[in-house]
Amino acid sequence: MAGDDQRGALFRPLVPNQHSRVTYAELFFDLVFVFAVTQISHTLLGRFIPLGAVQTTLLFLAVWWVWVYTSWVTNWLNPETTPVRVMLFVLMLGGLVLSTSIPQAFESRGLWFAIAYAAMQVSKTIFLWVSTPPTRTLARLNAVRITTWLSVSGVFWIAGGFADGQARLVFWAVALGIEYLSPAVRFWIPKYGASSIEDWTVEGGHMAERCALFVIIALGESIVVTGATLADLAWSAETLGAFASSFIGSLAMWWIYFHRGAEAGSELISRSSEPGRLARLAYTYLHMPIVAGIILSAVADELVLKHPGGHSDLKTVLSAIGGPLLFLLGTILFKHTIRGWLQLSHGVGIIALGVLVWFAGEMSPLLLSIVTTAIMIVVAAWESISLKSDAAKPHSEAGSV
Repeated sequence: MAGDDQRGALFRPLVPNQHSRVTYAELFFDLVFVFAVTQISHTLLGRFIPLGAVQTTLLFLAVWWVWVYTSWVTNWLNPETTPVRVMLFVLMLGGLVLSTSIPQAFESRGLWFAIAYAAMQVSKTIFLWVSTPPTRTLARLNAVRITTWLSVSGVFWIAGGFADGQARLVFWAVALGIEYLSPAVRFWIPKYGASSIEDWTVEGGHMAERCALFVIIALGESIVVTGATLADLAWSAETLGAFASSFIGSLAMWWIYFHRGAEAGSELISRSSEPGRLARLAYTYLHMPIVAGIILSAVADELVLKHPGGHSDLKTVLSAIGGPLLFLLGTILFKHTIRGWLQLSHGVGIIALGVLVWFAGEMSPLLLSIVTTAIMIVVAAWESISLKSDAAKPHSEAGSV
């Protein structure tokens, strides 16, 4: 019994009507993923061809998944305890190997990437399993289910690390497919079956804050890329204009996500009777396009800063429009999940970006950047004004638009 009590002490204490704060250990852990996000954007920039885009997308999905799974584990376990803190520090070491391997993941460092990824995923779920006392039957069964699925996918990760060329891409795509499918089927395994939504007890406010911090990481990486690129260039009216456009575009993204959406999501999941279902949909899945859009926009910012004049080539068009488009698609779906209705401003922004594709090739990269930034500003301002108007209406009328 003493062993059960000791293991149970590794779990976060649940305080009614109060969400657990993100700890300093978790913030320290996130520093590794600042590096990972930078590596992904630079890798895409260096191989902006169809195959390179597919490979980089796969690497991004892997980085997001290993981070979000760790966030789930630290939602249950308490990083203020020494064993959990040590686990996070060990995972940081694995994350550094993972991040360092990203540029050569499909060349010479594929096995290193695969080993680091599989080790991080499997080891932390085994730690969760061992840390869960037998008296917490449902939580322990969930740990068994998750470990089983991640162990199966780990085989494909390692096999891909030994393979070459297209075979590696196939093995890793299968591995990712297994992992992304597993929550949707609630980690069904023989004998134990599937978990129920009620089994997924999460501290919703903590999960919302963790994902919001990853959005900050991605936005911060965008600003770092912009500043570092400008520092190496001769300052002209065009480069300074591109710098201003990219910075204001990042501000608009921050405003769209954080002005109302992040706080509303945190409040809703904290009150929800099914926080596990909401955490799985709104934060585990729907935050992926939000973060991917910010990273792709950072790639566009660097391209525009280096070549602001002339006609926009295909990679500039795809990144300059695709980044905001992915971001708005993610945010409109996220906000639909937490509000129950589609934000009209976001829908108009998506349509405007789609129309812009037809004219983008004739624009200079600088002009294209300015137009996409203007669209994001309109979306941010429109949403702020419409939500303020809704708040002023009687409760029965608010949100009807």
